[in-house]
Amino acid sequence: MVSPLLAGFAVLALGLSGCSASVGNARLSSVTPSGDGVLRIGVILDNSGSSAFLNESELAAAKLAVKQINDAGGFKGSPVELLPASGVSEGSSAAAFSADTASQAKALLSAHADVVVGPTDSSHAPAAIDVLSPARIPLISPANTASGLSSYKSGGFYFRTSAADAAQGSVLAKLAHDAGAKRISVLHEAGDYGTRVSGAVVDAARSLGMEAVSNAEFTAGKAAPAAASIKSGSPDAVVVVARDGAPGALAELVNAGLGGKQLILSDGAIRQYGTTLGAGGLDGARGILPGVFPSVEFQSGLTGIDPNLKDTTYAAETFDAVTLAALAAAAANDDAGGSIAAWLTTVSGGVRPTSGDAASKERTSCASYKDCVEVLKGAKLPDYDGESGAIGFDVNGDVTSSNYMVFTYGADNTARVSGKETASRTP
Repeated sequence: MVSPLLAGFAVLALGLSGCSASVGNARLSSVTPSGDGVLRIGVILDNSGSSAFLNESELAAAKLAVKQINDAGGFKGSPVELLPASGVSEGSSAAAFSADTASQAKALLSAHADVVVGPTDSSHAPAAIDVLSPARIPLISPANTASGLSSYKSGGFYFRTSAADAAQGSVLAKLAHDAGAKRISVLHEAGDYGTRVSGAVVDAARSLGMEAVSNAEFTAGKAAPAAASIKSGSPDAVVVVARDGAPGALAELVNAGLGGKQLILSDGAIRQYGTTLGAGGLDGARGILPGVFPSVEFQSGLTGIDPNLKDTTYAAETFDAVTLAALAAAAANDDAGGSIAAWLTTVSGGVRPTSGDAASKERTSCASYKDCVEVLKGAKLPDYDGESGAIGFDVNGDVTSSNYMVFTYGADNTARVSGKETASRTP
């Protein structure tokens, strides 16, 4: 499998405010069952922009999840359906997936989808939310990371199995602290992503007892003044929070004598720099990417679905989104969207509503749809920990446990996996 590092994680950051969603928070509501007995899970794929290449891994993961769900008995003894049927059978290049995000969402409504998984790019999410939420259909994205989506007005019908950008702040600060840094500076690219993540780094650094010397902003191609400012503060570690402007910012830092082990890179700055930077400029530098490497068993399952699959980026998060949707329906004993939304936080191990079985029954960990359904047959509720790890949705539909792969650069400015970190918080 190709490492997610080579695939890139460019996702547009955006400031968001919803415009046509439901009132209240369906994640914590009590609902009356209204499904028709057939659980239909829709998929929205990105067919334009930098995230379209991820379609194959996400579709393979969705198919694998539905296969395992149906092998375990499906929902109420009937097979779970994956929509759109033509796209699922023909592959991600099928015409059924060729429309824009809003059109795909409308088509899935017409096909009676109960819950929808996708899209990939954060900038596409509002179009899907604005169609699905008024119809009381939950949307679970496996890959949206824009922090602003946490407050988008969805009426409680939006969830994501990937962490918001700002969640990485505590991990970046921890890497500096673990290396013995006492004084930390941040160089961040202008924009929502840079502002939110750098702020989270500064807050986490201070909570760990480090001095936050500076948090300097730059625009792509114009990082020299900010790098010089950081140099004057003599920090022990410099966290670089950037995307498009990362190569230029790193070059300026290295030129200023701030390179190698002093550097820590956010997910947007991670790439294989090779000869584009001076020899050894990043030797010992570290960085992170969200997610986990798939287990051998999971990889085997994915290639069993798609033998030509070369990349597994966001496959684990997609698999977990589909599995959680089915588990929520099973826990509610109802396939209607409102019931699924109301049970997703509980079966994910996250926040509970204030009344009903979801509020009071004891939960127990389980790692597959089959095992979690067995838990439901007893006196307990499932707490699903999946291929992407623990999830625990909060009141905003965000995960409360975020996994990251740590990479360390060698003298050739090439990054290799060197460890993993988890950032957790109370649901």
